[in-house]
Amino acid sequence: MMKRRVAAVRRHTASRKDASGLKTASRGTASFYTEGTKTASGEEFNTLEMTAAHPTLPFGTKLRVTNLASGRSVTVRVNDRGPYVQGRIVDVSYSAADALGMVGKGVAKVKLDVVE
Repeated sequence: MMKRRVAAVRRHTASRKDASGLKTASRGTASFYTEGTKTASGEEFNTLEMTAAHPTLPFGTKLRVTNLASGRSVTVRVNDRGPYVQGRIVDVSYSAADALGMVGKGVAKVKLDVVE
């Protein structure tokens, strides 16, 4: 009889849990956008809603975006794809950017936590 070894396979995920138990999706640079007609999810783009564009998270995912410089945070809903600028991890709507205090600079270093 021949014995076979079975290797356990672990899937790599980009998220990890922080001290509060939330999944931390990533840290990096966020930007904002104000123009567009339709999102990748098919919705009409509304700059007054708290929405975001993320390259891989499923549509409808709720993210807490925290500006690392100011400590301000907002919860946004992923409804679009992007950003398409190298080095950026999320694009938020103008309303979310205003609440985060990043409109003047245009970009901010942020932390993303997956809320649901």
